[in-house]
Amino acid sequence: MQKSKVIVICGPTASGKTALSIELAKRINGEIVSCDSMQIYKDMNIGTAKPTIEEMQGIKHYLIGYVSPEERYSVADYKRDAKKAIKEILEKGKMPIVVGGTGLYIDSLIYEIEYQDMKLDEDYRRKLEEEVQEKGLEIVYEKAKKIDPKAIEKISPTDKKRILRILEIYHATGKTKTEQEIESRKKEVEYDYKVYALNWDREKLYDRINKRVDMMIEEGLIQEVEQILKKYDTFPTAMQGLGYKEVVDYLNGIYTKEEMIEKIKMETRRYAKRQLTWFRKNKQTIWLNAEEDIQNNIKIILEGIN
Repeated sequence: MQKSKVIVICGPTASGKTALSIELAKRINGEIVSCDSMQIYKDMNIGTAKPTIEEMQGIKHYLIGYVSPEERYSVADYKRDAKKAIKEILEKGKMPIVVGGTGLYIDSLIYEIEYQDMKLDEDYRRKLEEEVQEKGLEIVYEKAKKIDPKAIEKISPTDKKRILRILEIYHATGKTKTEQEIESRKKEVEYDYKVYALNWDREKLYDRINKRVDMMIEEGLIQEVEQILKKYDTFPTAMQGLGYKEVVDYLNGIYTKEEMIEKIKMETRRYAKRQLTWFRKNKQTIWLNAEEDIQNNIKIILEGIN
């Protein structure tokens, strides 16, 4: 039986995925499934560059702003929710378009990776958090590197959440994250995923990132963080996200406003570089020149799916 087609549009942050996907959805009667590990959270709009109602232009979007920032949300959760959304779109006779820059989420779909939903060992998590406090994240990063050198290649030395996850997986299962992924890829892929990625000249992309950060500050990112901190009783997990943790540090007097802005820009540029490296490993990806006219790129996509 022929598999249903699903379009995937990925690429680094600030590369123009939103604009391209909305134009494409309008052309082909599509609906969009977000594939962004930060846009899933409620109340976090500016710092995650969530598309506004105006930007969506009447196109239905799934998996945006539906998880509390206090909740832990796993790749397994995402895969389940994304599959449900894709099925719903197909049942309406529309074309699903998965859009985002979270490589792990995209891989869970296009390679049908089954991530085990592990029960979190709170004591072990607390022990790791204490170790980070006492000895620094670098020590814990090195520990994770020894256990799973392949998985750590894709993770920034400052990405505490994912570093701890490598150690938690090994602690809970006795297997590394990499071993689990290899074992879980044996299932047949449910849909015919057509994967496209937006490519930019690096300097131009970095310039777009810098401008976007300035715009986020102007639009009220600092006020957004203050409101979130007031609203939730516990310190939200999502506040560890890029752009948010730097504002929290600024509010705690660790950085001046200028230092905070530069730090966000630098970390976002680094993140974009890691995203590009990640997507280049996916052999089935078709690269689009992001500097081309949107209509030209839509033409390439349409030729690829027909």
